[in-house]
Amino acid sequence: MRAKVETIRIDGLSVRLHTAAPAGRLRSDLLPTVVLVHGIGMSHRSFARSQHALAATHRTVSVDLPGFGGLPSAGRSLSMAELGDLVVRAVRSRGADDLVLVGQSMGAQVVTEAARQHPASVGSVVLVSPVIPVERRSLPLVASDLFRDGAGEGLRMNGVLVTDYLRSLRQYLRELPPMLRYRLEDTIAEVRRPVLVVRGAEDPIVRRDWAVGVAARAPRGSFVELPGPHHVQERHPVAFARLVGEFRRSQTMEGLR
Repeated sequence: MRAKVETIRIDGLSVRLHTAAPAGRLRSDLLPTVVLVHGIGMSHRSFARSQHALAATHRTVSVDLPGFGGLPSAGRSLSMAELGDLVVRAVRSRGADDLVLVGQSMGAQVVTEAARQHPASVGSVVLVSPVIPVERRSLPLVASDLFRDGAGEGLRMNGVLVTDYLRSLRQYLRELPPMLRYRLEDTIAEVRRPVLVVRGAEDPIVRRDWAVGVAARAPRGSFVELPGPHHVQERHPVAFARLVGEFRRSQTMEGLR
């Protein structure tokens, strides 16, 4: 399944969209649109397998944030609020306005902000391996956790990790401070849409009690664990796609009652 690739310029910043849908149906009438947002240092490639699985039944858009995935560096650090706004504006510029926002790692912070700022465009939110547990918010601890996670990710994902990190190093270093400062445990309480928190059971970065706590802080939150490491969406792409689809359908049925 070949994705349509477009680079959008918003407020002088480049955002790249990779759109894929069943039988190539890229029109906006195929609702909802599942938007996939990568973590720090990464790109759309961290959702390659899960996007392929999701695109069998949904219109999907996988995003490359400014300075990542080979895009030009933003030249400055961008707050999670700026990134969340950019994501929604970029996707809406292509006709999508009924969104399931899926963010992994730092991307969970981004989509939380997107949902907080644009509630009318967002139907539900999926936080995959949301960072960062309160007690781990320091650079040495984060680096240690990332190193430990690498041992469990597997050859393919480690290849993506290394190559994506190398080409995004400038923006990576700029985004570390905003990511470390971000208080997800507070902002998730402002998201009124249904929130699903997904954790990999072997994830050394996102501890179980933290992930459960994030779901509990969301007004309409729930929690699910799948076997796997930090990038659990790529370890089990079909199961993850099914989970996202079932979550969306359950919320739709709830809204009809």
